[in-house]
Formats: sequence, structure tokens, C-alpha cells
Amino acid sequence: MTPTDIVTEARLWIGTPYMHQASACGLGTDCLGLLRGLWRVFLNREPELVPSYSEDWAEPQGKEVLIEACQRHMDRRPVYEDGLGDVLVFRMRQGSVAKHLGIQSGEGTGARFIHAYSRHGVVETSFSAPWQRRCVARFAFPTSQTRGA
Repeated sequence: MTPTDIVTEARLWIGTPYMHQASACGLGTDCLGLLRGLWRVFLNREPELVPSYSEDWAEPQGKEVLIEACQRHMDRRPVYEDGLGDVLVFRMRQGSVAKHLGIQSGEGTGARFIHAYSRHGVVETSFSAPWQRRCVARFAFPTSQTRGA
């Protein structure tokens, strides 16, 4: 699996409708479902069971559920470095927990990312300054299937 492979596969999901807690290319997904689907393509079995979650997931407790899960199963990278195929984690409001994910699909001045969000489904978006400010963590897919197993 190369970063280009990850981006190529993620682009196959573009146009998939948004569906909360789903993870099926072409049928329905949310941002976590996109990551879960890519994981299954490249690493087979998902590394842990994803519990049901609501739109205010982890907010009352202030728990960084997504970042903690990524840390268990992926390789952390500096948030400010470009990385094709990297998993980007976003905090949508200052002071809230991080609960949005995307896959970096372009670097440098053409930086882009692929993500799913309500009313839009899976899209490829410019990794513009407003999105960069919200990005609080970056991870690379593991280089070994044994990590986190």
C-alpha cells in the first residue's frame, strides 16, 4: 500500500451519499466510515469494533475518542507536514473534541483532502487555511498489519 494507492481508493468513494455510521462505498458513509472502508481494503479486518455514536459523540465527557483510536492503530505524524494519503483529524469548533476525518489527496499549493459530511456525501475539498486551522492531528496508515492487533 502506497500513499497514492490510498488516495486512488479514496477517490472511488467520491459521490457516496452521507449516511451516519455507514461505511459502504457507493451506498452510504460518514467520515469515519470512509476511513473504515479504506482500512478494510488495505489492511483487511478493522482493528477494533466501532461503538454507536451520536452527533455530540464524546463532547459531554471531552474525550478525544478519534485521536485516541488513531494513536492505537496508526503512525502519528507532525500536523504541519504534508503527507499524501495521511489521515487528517479535525476539531470543527475551538474547545470541542475532534470528530471529523479526511484523507489528504494533494500536497503543497494544491493541497486537497477527501472527506464525507452531511448533506454533501464524499467530496474532495481544498485543504484551505480554514480547514488547516481546524486540523489538530495527522496519522499515516500503519506500515505493518501487526500494529494494533
